[in-house]
Amino acid sequence: MIIRNASIVFPDGVRRGDLVIREGRIEKILPANTAEGEGNVIEAEKLTVFPGLIDMHVHLREPGFEKKETIETGAMSAVKGGFTQICCMPNTKPVIDNKVVAVYIKMRAKEVGLCKIHPIGAITAGQEGKTLSAIGGMKAAGVVALSEDGRSVVSSGLMANAMMYASDFGLKCLCHCEDASLVDGGVVHEGYYSTLTGLKGSLRAAEDIMIAREICLAESLSLPVHICHVSTYSGVQLIREAKARGVQVTAETCPHYFTLTDEVIKDFDPNTKVNPPIRAEKDRAAVTEGLRDGTLDCIVTDHAPHHEDDKNVEYAYAAFGISGLETSFALSYTELVKKGVLTLPELAEKMSAAPARILGLEGGKVEEGAPADLTLVDLAEKWTVDPAEFVSKGKNTPFGGREVYGRVKYTVVDGEVKYEEK
Repeated sequence: MIIRNASIVFPDGVRRGDLVIREGRIEKILPANTAEGEGNVIEAEKLTVFPGLIDMHVHLREPGFEKKETIETGAMSAVKGGFTQICCMPNTKPVIDNKVVAVYIKMRAKEVGLCKIHPIGAITAGQEGKTLSAIGGMKAAGVVALSEDGRSVVSSGLMANAMMYASDFGLKCLCHCEDASLVDGGVVHEGYYSTLTGLKGSLRAAEDIMIAREICLAESLSLPVHICHVSTYSGVQLIREAKARGVQVTAETCPHYFTLTDEVIKDFDPNTKVNPPIRAEKDRAAVTEGLRDGTLDCIVTDHAPHHEDDKNVEYAYAAFGISGLETSFALSYTELVKKGVLTLPELAEKMSAAPARILGLEGGKVEEGAPADLTLVDLAEKWTVDPAEFVSKGKNTPFGGREVYGRVKYTVVDGEVKYEEK
């Protein structure tokens, strides 16, 4: 394959060039319009080539909840959104807490044959918070990290053991930070709009306390830890201060935390219900600044597809989550790059290089010899989010009707086009 006359995003800038791809890898990067050869040629004069996007926080629902999503529909959604690699969380049924379930996911991903799918194992058996899961077996079966996503490990002693044991196998713990006793049934951010709507609020402290605990453990044990879906201004500051004193902490956030504020709950749209909740403008601004200054390393989707029956109910009873794979890039480009918060190389760092580095995945850069995992985007194309057009089973998004820029035109995985916009 030859990708000709594209704007290519490198770590140090954007330059025009040709990419020559052979046997699944980038063989040569040449000056624009100089590559010669037979085979598939993509004329990319109007396109920008990013290293294949990597989402390290996705819920694929299979096994157990195929009504919401399957590995196949999730992978279809991923490549349509420009993702060449995704990592799926363990809160399936059965839970990914042993090698058998991990092997099943790897086999299904190979059968589907779209993007690369990496399972994430549960920290505790059955996600019950009592005993550690079979970490060694899962590592051998291909898990790339451990997480209790959807909840925190309540016992600090057990969490410390998990971090140490995970480290022995070259894995990191990805921590959902939530003190459930403080949340106490809260469904939105506690503030002006929770008071206005009468919906039960959840304090920032519920997230911040657990972020602080994970940082303390990482610092005391001299081990790495990763903080999931950061949503509070105070959480951003805790991570910033920890990094400044050398703690091995990395962190992620999601597009809904830097594009929305809790004002959106005033219409009682269950598609705005997510955990942690969408917070106040002070938090949105701090998350944006955390991305700009490097406090927050990654942008992930926390893709959480649901059947309409799970969302088409009263707000308090609706499921938490947003279907995000097909909107993540465009929202991030529109809100961060077009508004001058990040450059294109910095966006590629947040959505590809950093996730690859944190999880030890191959990929994340456009360079000779690297896997030909590439995302080709028309940055000038303006489009309107329409959940009816999602290929994910989950149509649950608060962004329906929103105008964004940046349309994915091709997604290339190991040198093969896995998605082409028709």
